[in-house]
Amino acid sequence: MSLIRGLFWLVLFVFFTFSFVVLFEYGTHDFTNGFKQEAERVKNFVVEAVSKPKASPSPGAKKK
Repeated sequence: MSLIRGLFWLVLFVFFTFSFVVLFEYGTHDFTNGFKQEAERVKNFVVEAVSKPKASPSPGAKKK
């Protein structure tokens, strides 16, 4: 039960921290649009971080 409670508090902390950052960046006049934009940025960041990295040439291979 304490694991669920701890997870709940962690999620709540992340949500309110995210909301504070959006409020600080966009202010009260554009909070909803700012929230959507920042949520999209976070989603794109997570998708890029989780996806497989593209194969890059080895450092020894030189192009001429």
